[in-house]
Amino acid sequence: MNEQKLIDYAKPCYDDEQVLELGHAIDFATEAHLGQKRKSGEPYIIHPLNVAHILIDWGMDIDTVLAGVLHDTVEDTDTSLDTIESLFGRNVAFLVDGVTKISKARAGMRDLDSYLPQTKDNLSKLLIAVGQDVRVIIIKLADRLHNLSTLEHMSPDKQKKIARESLDVFAPMADRLGMGRVRMQIEEIAFSYLNEKEFKRLQNEMKKRLGKSTRKLGVVRQEVEAELGKQHIKSEINGRVKSIYSLHKKLSKVDTSLDDIYDLMALRVIVDSKEDCYRVLGVLHSLYQPMLTRIKDYIAVPKPNGYQSLHTTVITPSKQIVEFQIRTYDMHEYAERGLAASFHYHEQKSSKDYSKNKKSSKLPTQMQWIVQLQEIASNLRDGVDIPLNQLNIDLFGSRIFVYSPKGDIYSLPEGALPLDFAYMIHTDIGKRAYSFRVNGNIRAFDKPLENGDIVEVITRKTSQPKPSWLELVTTTQARSKLRSQLKKMGLAEGMARGAAIIKEKALRGKGSASSSKK
Repeated sequence: MNEQKLIDYAKPCYDDEQVLELGHAIDFATEAHLGQKRKSGEPYIIHPLNVAHILIDWGMDIDTVLAGVLHDTVEDTDTSLDTIESLFGRNVAFLVDGVTKISKARAGMRDLDSYLPQTKDNLSKLLIAVGQDVRVIIIKLADRLHNLSTLEHMSPDKQKKIARESLDVFAPMADRLGMGRVRMQIEEIAFSYLNEKEFKRLQNEMKKRLGKSTRKLGVVRQEVEAELGKQHIKSEINGRVKSIYSLHKKLSKVDTSLDDIYDLMALRVIVDSKEDCYRVLGVLHSLYQPMLTRIKDYIAVPKPNGYQSLHTTVITPSKQIVEFQIRTYDMHEYAERGLAASFHYHEQKSSKDYSKNKKSSKLPTQMQWIVQLQEIASNLRDGVDIPLNQLNIDLFGSRIFVYSPKGDIYSLPEGALPLDFAYMIHTDIGKRAYSFRVNGNIRAFDKPLENGDIVEVITRKTSQPKPSWLELVTTTQARSKLRSQLKKMGLAEGMARGAAIIKEKALRGKGSASSSKK
């Protein structure tokens, strides 16, 4: 990747003024990194140019692309943040500063279960940087993706450290942002370095099976295309091969063999509307025998990261088992690029909705966790002590969706308890929680919520939070609010006890005086 190629790639995506600004950023970064080399021996500028290229490919706004070009200048050269701000504006400087904080935090993120002070401090920096503007992590994902692609030039120890960190931190973060393609790319490269022997074994096994599968699927594809044509359903059908790392995880999770994995290769049907998705599902089930236990409607109930599709597995007359994924073009765009798709250059103004001063209602439901992240970042900046395991739950844990009785959707970490939900709705709702009704039935305080639950909080004016509730919350948000309430109550109780002691002493004094008079 060189300057002219990047400029040419950007021209269809941005206006003339923005392309000129990109050229300016490239010239500045080239001068700043002059004389610096990559481990491969190439000029260092190759890296930021590739990062910017990836960001353009993801459809990011121009400020993010400029920050991608400049992201290493403050950390690796004599350039100051003030200089970046004066030349390219406050927004670009803000993003560069956030990426710099994450880069400095890298060393402590290898072992997320460790409670070493430096690990916690580094993860805190990551949270603060991401919490202020999620575009920071999108730049860092592009940075990490390019670094992984050139990992062969690093020492074996360094390769494993970066690969482990990528698998533990950056792949889950990409998944949380709905960036499925990026998550898979990170996982594949990282896994190939962490377990090269197993990676190559599974890769070879896949190759053996895919040759036959591709030919058989070609016949099925033609049958489906013909039937959809008869039904006048406009569609695009292509194949999807399961990633090596996803296969490894699946084999590790269940005691099975490769022969029992049905979705090594699936057919993806992309249509214009949600209604067409369900029509296609009907057509497939009229052509082939569906495996009823393997029908999943992620359109009606999306995955926690916002992924939507219909999944079905069918058995053809020749006894071939085939998985189908059915989605609209918009759903496909989101499945591939996730939150990055929201920053498309034609909708640059929407990018401001993801900055720190905007309300959560501006965010897609599945991204409301970003607002919670901002609250955590705010607490950290204010010096509030948050246990590292709480940060892990909120930041890297799997998510679930639950509903209020009115149908409002809330995103919580997997394993969240009813009180977490109550405090998410409102601090006072949590404080006054008396009991919970989940899917119409009374639910114990200590029983975790599940994806799709309808949760009703039953409150009483006389109900008060108790210290034991600290064992009945899992999110940082709920724990912080609860601790604040208990602290206030403790002060009130202390004052009440003090007043009672004074009153008791006064009464004793009166009693003593009466006795002496007698």
